[in-house]
Amino acid sequence: MARHILSQQHCMFRLTQGYKGSELLAKYRYSVCTRDSNSNVIHDRQNQRFTVTLDCDGGVNRAELKYTLTHDKHVALMSTEVPESHRGKGVAAHLAKAALDFVVKENFKASIYCWYIRKYVHENPHLGYQAYIEDK
Repeated sequence: MARHILSQQHCMFRLTQGYKGSELLAKYRYSVCTRDSNSNVIHDRQNQRFTVTLDCDGGVNRAELKYTLTHDKHVALMSTEVPESHRGKGVAAHLAKAALDFVVKENFKASIYCWYIRKYVHENPHLGYQAYIEDK
C-alpha cells in the first residue's frame, strides 16, 4: 500500500512499500517531515540506504541516506542526498533520525562522514545518539 502526505508547500511525498499499480491518495495538511514517526522512510538493507520518495508537480525524486556496514556492529553513515527542490524542508532530518534510530536499535557504533548527520546529532543531544558515535 502506498501512503501519500501533502506537505505545507503542496508537494506530494509519495511513500510506497512494494505495491505497484493504482494507489489511493490520502491527503493531510501537515508536512511528513514534522512527524515523530519514521514510517515514511524506507530502509533498504540490501543496498544499505534509507530513502524517501518525493513526488512534486508530477515529477518523482528520491532523497537518500547511504551507509556501509564496515565490520561487526559498526556502521559508517556516509552521505545524505536531497533534491535541491526539497532542501530546507526537513527531509534530511527525517532520514538522519531513521538511520540513527537504526544504529540505536541494533546497538551499533557509528562513524559519521556526512556533515549533515553530524550536525543533526549535535543539534539533538536530547535523543542520546552521541553514545553510539565514534569519532573518525
